[in-house]
Amino acid sequence: MAMNQQPGGIEAYPLEFSGSGGEYFRVWIVNILLTIVTFGFYTPFARRRTAQYFWSHTLVADSPLEFSVQQKKMVLGFLIFVGLYLAFNVASDTGQDTVVAVMMLAGAALAPYLWASAMRFRLNATRWRGVRLQFVATWGEVYRAAWPVFVIALAWIAALAVIGMFESDKAKPAPPSMLAVSVIIVALLSALLVTLLCVVRLEFNSKSLLVARGRIGGQAGRWKPVFGDFVRIWLATLGLFVGSALLLGALGAAVVGGSIAALKSQATGGFGVFLAIVAGVMLFLFGLIFASAPARAYREARIFQLVWNNIGVSNVARFKCDLRASRYVWLRIRNLLLTLLTMGFFRPFALVSEYRMKTESVTLHVKGGLDQLAGQLSREEEGLGDAMADAVGLDLVG
Repeated sequence: MAMNQQPGGIEAYPLEFSGSGGEYFRVWIVNILLTIVTFGFYTPFARRRTAQYFWSHTLVADSPLEFSVQQKKMVLGFLIFVGLYLAFNVASDTGQDTVVAVMMLAGAALAPYLWASAMRFRLNATRWRGVRLQFVATWGEVYRAAWPVFVIALAWIAALAVIGMFESDKAKPAPPSMLAVSVIIVALLSALLVTLLCVVRLEFNSKSLLVARGRIGGQAGRWKPVFGDFVRIWLATLGLFVGSALLLGALGAAVVGGSIAALKSQATGGFGVFLAIVAGVMLFLFGLIFASAPARAYREARIFQLVWNNIGVSNVARFKCDLRASRYVWLRIRNLLLTLLTMGFFRPFALVSEYRMKTESVTLHVKGGLDQLAGQLSREEEGLGDAMADAVGLDLVG
């Protein structure tokens, strides 16, 4: 067991991941093939197999996590989700704006319930040394934390209403006026800005609620980060994205412009210029992917580091994380390139390498010894029931 004795009777246990890309590839390829053959209906079974693989190979103090779940609940949740998704698409495609608006509001109203059900389901299905995790937030706490969801829904309903006001009469089509275009652009940009701000707040609310109202045995989680920490990370992420986009945009413009000039000078005709333009469009699309990839990886690494450096289990255990954002960003870029070059077949190896880097950057610090902690958690868990979790009829695992 990898354990480091520290002053004050505190023992440190680095987390480990014993899986490999080759092992997970076999799980992944079977999941992909069966999902295709069953037209997507194997998805809940694939998610269960994936979770079980990663959980069983994640070692906390030399003991693996366990993921035990009732498959029928995952299947039921998936079927209901598919039904609702198809109903929404039909209503949207047939122009039933009132139905779409009602479904958007209903989706916003149910989103906190679905999220809390999924978290309760996941944590309740997770065990360590026979001790289960729980999510014990009340529905009132869940809905108070989810207020950004309702703001997002209202913002987009308002934006759609503005667009509907300026929609031309289908019987007499006419080009929209400059005023209509300007108002529509303002409405869409406003909805996007409100969505971005609410997403940041929603991420903070959900993570803080999950930790603070999570339980392992009878011990509560401890949460220290503040909302300002998340805002600073998102601002840095936005700056990184803009910088990457400008750099790749300038590079792409230079390459396409130089190619067109070279083709014209060689008198290769319009076909050569057409090929250069097509190449430019493809370069632009790939540029969008590569411009967002570093920013997304940076945000993921920084949030992971922030959370795991500032949470604990009551007063008996805490976590520390030494994940470096720069290393994680370069790993994501390498994985993205290899995934593109292998037409997607490197994806399972990429997932394992990123999961390993994050997992093995975390260290568990236990006060009073591991056996004492495990024994205390086991004793306290015996008196806790799971009637609340069992009463939930719709459980989704993402």
